[in-house]
Amino acid sequence: MRIKVAPKILSWARQRAGLEIDALLKTFPKIREWEQGTARPTLKQLEAYARKTYLPVGVFFLPEPPQEELPIPDFRIMGGKSQRLPSPDLLDTIYMCQQRQEWYRDFARVHKHQQFDFIGSKTVTDDIIHTAKEIINTIHFNLDQRQQLRTWTDAFRLFVEKVEEQGIMVMISGVVGSNNYRKLDPKEFRGFVLVDNLAPLIFINAKDTISAKIFTLAHELVHLWLGESGVSDMLMDRIPDKETERWCNQIAAEMLVPLESISAEYGANRDLLQEIQRLAQHYKVSTLVVLRRILDMGAISEEIFWNTWNEEFDRLIKLESRSGNGGDFYRTLGVRISKRFARALVISTLEGQTLFRDAYRMLGIKKNSTFNEIAHQFGL
Repeated sequence: MRIKVAPKILSWARQRAGLEIDALLKTFPKIREWEQGTARPTLKQLEAYARKTYLPVGVFFLPEPPQEELPIPDFRIMGGKSQRLPSPDLLDTIYMCQQRQEWYRDFARVHKHQQFDFIGSKTVTDDIIHTAKEIINTIHFNLDQRQQLRTWTDAFRLFVEKVEEQGIMVMISGVVGSNNYRKLDPKEFRGFVLVDNLAPLIFINAKDTISAKIFTLAHELVHLWLGESGVSDMLMDRIPDKETERWCNQIAAEMLVPLESISAEYGANRDLLQEIQRLAQHYKVSTLVVLRRILDMGAISEEIFWNTWNEEFDRLIKLESRSGNGGDFYRTLGVRISKRFARALVISTLEGQTLFRDAYRMLGIKKNSTFNEIAHQFGL
């Protein structure tokens, strides 16, 4: 039996998933004819095509492609223009995190957790230095602590731990759920935040560099104090047009590289590239963040900034392409879905308050033995 599907729906689904026709010909030899309306897929073929394009099969029975929008504010800017339509990977990641947040909110209510006073406690008119100090003091992660750590990885790990200790879930992943074939693109987004008084959640794109992820976490933290959810791509090579992003960037930069500190630490007579690498190690942030702060304090011209930025950005991209991936599943689970969330979910399931099937779905697992090992890892 052949299924009547609007050709525009088939074309839209393929383009939405970022797929070229040539890449689909082996699996779907008639894809061109489908899109031209001269042939129709069988139900089995349509179901396979739906899986390939990350869509429910019911979508293909619509007369027109649905209008998809991000479920949270979009603060991304690419090349001075609003970012392209969200990819299925970004959308599915946000939906997944919203489901986890909804579950944890109910868990927090049952266990009578207190609401967080800092959520939405600031506005973009508040003082930058004072706000940055307030956030740092709340999460207990200051410059002295960072300077005692050996690597950016150590600093980022401690930063995440400090944030989670305050009741904020931090999820860090480079793929959609547990699907290693669906990698998240840091050029599309670096992170997002879902604001909630009981279940605040920050997601960090793990495909970004370690030093960049530190800034992303700081940036999304500021969004919580501001009380605004959103998805961001907070590069430091420009001043964002949107007031919210501009303010969040300024606070995050001050949190990680205080202007007073770098003004005293910066060696104006030293080679700039060597100096930003030294200061990046000193502050445990990206060299690009350091470079931006040097510009902020008026120590270099915009021409020098741009020339150095482009050279350093290219160097970091090359380093990133050589970095390794992977890791032990059980050790990385708490990083990917938040130790706070994972532990609460396992406890609730063992106590009979959450169905095992729901726990498996949110944990991204299928086997009971895997669940038992996760419980063991948490000492349960």
